[in-house]
Amino acid sequence: MHPRAGQPAQPEDLIDVDEVVSAYYDLVPDPAVPAQKVVFGTSGHRGSSLDTAFNEAHIVATTAAIVEYRRSQGTDGPLYLGRDTHALSEPAWRTAVEVLAGAGVTTAVDARGAYTPTPAVSHSILLANGAGTEAGVRTSGPGLADGIVVTPSHNPPRDGGFKYNPPTGGPAAREATTWIANRANELLASGWQDVPRVPVPEALDGPHVVKHDYLETYVADLESVIDLEAIRKAGVRIGADPLGGASVDYWGAIGERYGLELTVVNPEVDPAWHFMTLDWDGKIRMDCSSPNAMASLRSTMTPDAEGRTPYDVATGNDADSDRHGIVTPDGGLMNPNHFLAVAIEYLFTHRPGWPADAAVGKTLVSSSLIDRVAAAIGRTLIEVPVGFKHFVPGLLDGSIGFGGEESAGASFLRKDGTVWTTDKDGIILALLASEIIAVTGKSPLPAARGTGGALRRQRLRPHRRRRLQGGEGQARRPGRRGRDRHRAGRPGDHRPAGRCARQRGRHRRAQGHHRGRLVRRAPLGHGGRLQDLRRVLPGCRPPGPGAGGGQEGSLRGPGRLTAG
Repeated sequence: MHPRAGQPAQPEDLIDVDEVVSAYYDLVPDPAVPAQKVVFGTSGHRGSSLDTAFNEAHIVATTAAIVEYRRSQGTDGPLYLGRDTHALSEPAWRTAVEVLAGAGVTTAVDARGAYTPTPAVSHSILLANGAGTEAGVRTSGPGLADGIVVTPSHNPPRDGGFKYNPPTGGPAAREATTWIANRANELLASGWQDVPRVPVPEALDGPHVVKHDYLETYVADLESVIDLEAIRKAGVRIGADPLGGASVDYWGAIGERYGLELTVVNPEVDPAWHFMTLDWDGKIRMDCSSPNAMASLRSTMTPDAEGRTPYDVATGNDADSDRHGIVTPDGGLMNPNHFLAVAIEYLFTHRPGWPADAAVGKTLVSSSLIDRVAAAIGRTLIEVPVGFKHFVPGLLDGSIGFGGEESAGASFLRKDGTVWTTDKDGIILALLASEIIAVTGKSPLPAARGTGGALRRQRLRPHRRRRLQGGEGQARRPGRRGRDRHRAGRPGDHRPAGRCARQRGRHRRAQGHHRGRLVRRAPLGHGGRLQDLRRVLPGCRPPGPGAGGGQEGSLRGPGRLTAG
């Protein structure tokens, strides 16, 4: 842990914005150097211009590759283009506009010339493809829309990011990103300078760029997914901190439109993020699930001598608003797994319009606490590898009601059981915390302690977690010898417990990590013994006679059934 973790950033901690932007244009990558190639991780290509890993050549080549890919797929509708508040996002956005206009692609840019959260881009893609209509979302045929979001998510200010969302609205599958990255690297090696481009001023006034009001489209539709009237009537006091990210204008618009007692805690935007507190490693990182990065908001929510706080709940979002952090007066920053468990229990018991067979989705490395909540409410549990793209098919057709991952990213269905977004949406998760308070009269933490009895059996400790510099979903989990049981909210929350659990982990990796896993629906009254429903691995003791039964389910798309 860095000695200044959780303390305000000092001038020496800040990037030189001009240096970062200049390097974007001045440095040219060498495709023979692996670290300078286009590489798509779980959420797009990321890197820093200072390391020659995110430069103009990368974006020209990657955008040109996306143009070729969408044409090969028959995608000929508008491309929705958004960006967050990182220093490299605007120059990369400008480069993308030039290439898309040069290719004759109709590109929808923000009508206000402002920042665009990732969920707003996903939402607009899906609406353009039929979401909210009786016919539902189209994923084939002419006129389909897709999108690009220029963001490195929670990464430090020196970084840039570039990700592609196909007509399904969510992160692209590996087949697509592999093709795009390979083609981009071919262009890097020979030909990126020859890609046709139209200068930005000319492109913005030309026939291929259209103005789209992302903010109005998204905010006006929020009442279809969140009970905002209940929040208004209850007078829940909300403190929303955009952490200098793309949701900065959205929170004020939400409060004004729906008459909420909502305060934008810090409306400032600075590409150097001088107002942030340092993360665990002494770097500035807009990670709303990190107690150190959220130190200022946690301090704001510390009760005074009389037990009063300025807000009933405070929330944070990362730079592109696809993640959420929930701070309560009685518990501080909630562990992401705890809030996901609360959200799942609440939504599946307060959304009568959802399909009766809609499943709970989680990543393999998320806490088994979610398994027990799913069992308690009698819902099928689907586990997928790390990467929100694995939830896209289920959210799209309504077979998954809620998809969430351990890194504080999730989305869920509209009230009527149809798709809202197929990318993570930190805004609706933050608003859901207020809905829970309004409807149940409890803060999410006491609600967590009563969730299906599952959290009552957990030792709720202050949330402490370290995140590696790499892509999403990578958490630093120090190993520890000896026997251990799951301890939600502890640094080793997702660490296997005992020899059999370690064997299960090795066995899953040996099976390949592109497959989902369906856990059989547990009957009511199962008592939380969901582990007994899973396939017994060689060398492990089989479950005893008390194992629960239930009907086997089916997994839409690639996957394997391991229950039973």
